[in-house]
Amino acid sequence: MEREAPPAILSTKGSSPPADPEIGDYAIIGDCRTAALVSRWGSVDWLCLPDFSDGSVFAGLLDRKNGGSFSIRPRQHFVTRRRYIPDTAVLQTEFETATGTVRVLDLLSIQDGVSPMGPMRELLRVVEGTAGEVDLSVGIDVRPDYGRKAADLEKRGLLGWCWIWGNEILALRSDLVLEPAPSGLAGAATIREGEKRFFSLSYTRNDPAVLPLLGREAEDRLTQTVAWWRDWASRCTYRGPYRDMVLRSAITLKLLAYCNSGAIIAAPTTSLPEAIGGDRNWDYRYCWLRDAGLTNQALVSLGYSDEARSFLGWMLHATRLTWPELQIVYDIFGRTELEEAELHHLSGYQNSRPVRVGNGAYSQRQLDVYGEVAMAAETVVRNGHSLDPLEARMLAGFADVVCRRWQEPDSGIWEIRGPRRHYTFSKVMCWVALDRLIELHDHGAIALRSPLDHYRRVKLSIEEVIEYRGFNREVGSYTSELDGNQVDAALLLMACIGYRGGSDPRMVSTYDLIQRRLGRNGLLHRYEPGYDGFDSDEAAFGICSFWAIDNLAKRGDVKAAERAFEHLLSCANDVGLYAEEIDVSTGAPIGNFPQAFTHVGLINIAVAIDEARQEVYRGRS
Repeated sequence: MEREAPPAILSTKGSSPPADPEIGDYAIIGDCRTAALVSRWGSVDWLCLPDFSDGSVFAGLLDRKNGGSFSIRPRQHFVTRRRYIPDTAVLQTEFETATGTVRVLDLLSIQDGVSPMGPMRELLRVVEGTAGEVDLSVGIDVRPDYGRKAADLEKRGLLGWCWIWGNEILALRSDLVLEPAPSGLAGAATIREGEKRFFSLSYTRNDPAVLPLLGREAEDRLTQTVAWWRDWASRCTYRGPYRDMVLRSAITLKLLAYCNSGAIIAAPTTSLPEAIGGDRNWDYRYCWLRDAGLTNQALVSLGYSDEARSFLGWMLHATRLTWPELQIVYDIFGRTELEEAELHHLSGYQNSRPVRVGNGAYSQRQLDVYGEVAMAAETVVRNGHSLDPLEARMLAGFADVVCRRWQEPDSGIWEIRGPRRHYTFSKVMCWVALDRLIELHDHGAIALRSPLDHYRRVKLSIEEVIEYRGFNREVGSYTSELDGNQVDAALLLMACIGYRGGSDPRMVSTYDLIQRRLGRNGLLHRYEPGYDGFDSDEAAFGICSFWAIDNLAKRGDVKAAERAFEHLLSCANDVGLYAEEIDVSTGAPIGNFPQAFTHVGLINIAVAIDEARQEVYRGRS
């Protein structure tokens, strides 16, 4: 079933995980409805059920003692090797001890075509002895609703164990004996070469519980899940030199796409800090329109235009409740009120408090989202998809909102809390909104409501403001705010999205100043220290560093772009995943994990470098 690829080898110093595993110690598995994070020590420390934005049953990532987890690991000292089965989201972890080796396969099963009836969700863990024998330890501590609810644990004879709370059931079936322990269930066994053990943790709400079979039937679900992921991965059209990392990023985006609606969440986690011990700890299990244009660009560039069309369809459906105004963030169902609350009973990742659920940014005004949605729509239409009449009318209405509101202050792409300001990049994206919507009108995809000259005049007015007030001649750069002197990395997107060419003198000088002020060790911070009003410094922002490389590629400096890209590729964790941010001293991931926007950046820059390389080749031929 597997195709061989070299696994990462990670030595441990004992048989127990550290008190606070690093964010990079985790890998993601999922079924495009929810996702789990599995540590290199074999512990599932994050899982929300039934969907991404629901309460967790395992949150050991945020509180080792009170969050809950599902651990499988050797009792003796071991060395870990792990990787994804190629072209899938199925994680393979090998534990090698002095007496033998076991392999653990972790997945959230995708059961299409396997059985006409299955559970709502299933976490399947398959343990196989591959050499000698290994003494294995198992522990399961279920803590529903972020540990705020108590579950009744019941033994159901041959049907295993059940945790029940309200109208929800979490059922465990295993061929390894488990018994009650101070925290949940525990068990131990010696696994010999050729032996297998299965753990099926299935979830149901509002319906009778369906208990999946073990043995050959569990193997069938594993095989089906691997086949499903490989079939999806086979559609990737990118054939460049960075295919492995690009495909891993594409699979990560698919893992974060809610299959029932097409929505793509920013990350599957909440409150992983942007600075250890700091308070920039946000819930990212929602859909930011800010990400839409670049995300659809990435999907289409890899051949996944259907996913891009689904994402656009979700956006235009979800925003009907607020149309013609756009909210900046929605949940996977399109709900608009994401009230923010703190979970005081959880200690937070490495004691970084507060732990938050919900996101108060939903009430902010962010004018750049109109440009992002227009970009997303133009990308989809340009690649052969059509808009239905309601979608076309909605997009046309956004042009009128931009014309009416572009001169207003907002909270900006980085959602800085406090008084609204006149962010230069927000004006740029208003320009982009009109540019793309005019293009859609010219191609007959939408019908703008006013004469076309009206929108062109407004677009020109926006550009004049950007050039006269958003560019500071004294510092030789576009600036974060109109009439300002500070910079932020979002300004690099002006070249990425076509407002200015990468070789434009103003873009080159802006790039240079951003590198001097925000760059460190080949990485970029998103803005200058203290700009957001927080005392603590944050790490480098992952996607910003990719934007800088895009500028190099678009000015034709392919070798410099390739060198910078190789450096950023080295900042992924051992299974190719990125968090929201990157520690500038160590290159380690930090912040919510894995982060869709960072992987979007990787895909877009890999494609941009390919295009720049081909352009250079055509120029020489």
